[in-house]
Amino acid sequence: MKKLQLSLACWDYDRVQALIDGSVRPNGIELNFLKMPVEETFFRMMRHQEFDVSELSASSYLIARDRGFPNFTAIPVFPSRFFRHSGIYVNVNSGIDKPEDLKGKRIGLPEYQLTACVWIRGFLQNEYGVHPSEVEWFFGGQETPGRIEKIKLELPSDIRLTPIGPDQTINQMLEDGELDAFIGPRAPSCFLNGSSRVKRLFANYVEVEKAYFQKTGIFPIMHVVAIRNEILEQHPWVAQNLYHAFVEAKNKVYEGFNQTAALKVTLPWLVSEIEQTKKLMGEDFWPYGLKENRATLEALTNYSYEQGLIKSKLSVEDLFVKSTLEQYTI
Repeated sequence: MKKLQLSLACWDYDRVQALIDGSVRPNGIELNFLKMPVEETFFRMMRHQEFDVSELSASSYLIARDRGFPNFTAIPVFPSRFFRHSGIYVNVNSGIDKPEDLKGKRIGLPEYQLTACVWIRGFLQNEYGVHPSEVEWFFGGQETPGRIEKIKLELPSDIRLTPIGPDQTINQMLEDGELDAFIGPRAPSCFLNGSSRVKRLFANYVEVEKAYFQKTGIFPIMHVVAIRNEILEQHPWVAQNLYHAFVEAKNKVYEGFNQTAALKVTLPWLVSEIEQTKKLMGEDFWPYGLKENRATLEALTNYSYEQGLIKSKLSVEDLFVKSTLEQYTI
């Protein structure tokens, strides 16, 4: 029989590479892989639902589920995860040396609802006592003027969120001191270019993030994989078959990491890094599935609710295609 043709919009992570090169093929499915920057993928999927299957911002997905649209449903595959303590940058003249110093400051971000920003606001509030209402937020293009929120927001009345000017960028405002700090998934170019006026809030972020994981068990989820509901209605088997293919593709990365005759990745101390990671996080340190990720997913939904991005506390079971939440055994 002819295989079902589906488009898959996703960045080319190592954990999906086997799906790209065809060494892993979802049963009964032929994938047309579309590689794009994640911002473009999310914008086109949220605004226009252009793809059959798409990597998607976890925060945008929660908002969509809360509001009942757009019409897609996720499978518990998480192509992007990231500890985000490294994602807070401050102007050196702002007087910010510790998280508590952010109170009363002007903080820029690309979009308020970005998953990375949800996580950062969440741990700032819950770990350091900095509530989102205690700062002034400014949003807009990080490197290029004109960025808008992908989703219309309805935030609590105590949140002060202001768009920057049509010709301004968050990056330049941070370097010039018009903003005291910045949070977001991408490092601002002024920092990457070595500006003496911008630094990370957590210079020792690896140490801080490992301590955070040891305390909470949370490895923050950034992205999910969503399937248009009309595909699921016509072909309900697609969800399970795609889930298994993503798991198999990820496991191929683990297999490569376990080889010590030669380095699969261009890092000289890769073996040591993997050994340290497994010691801290376990053999399957990038887990898919609901059971293994319940604490992380519940934290994200709680943060989204606390921050007023979603209006009801969503059950994590209701976020995913039901068939992917259980597996057969022999």
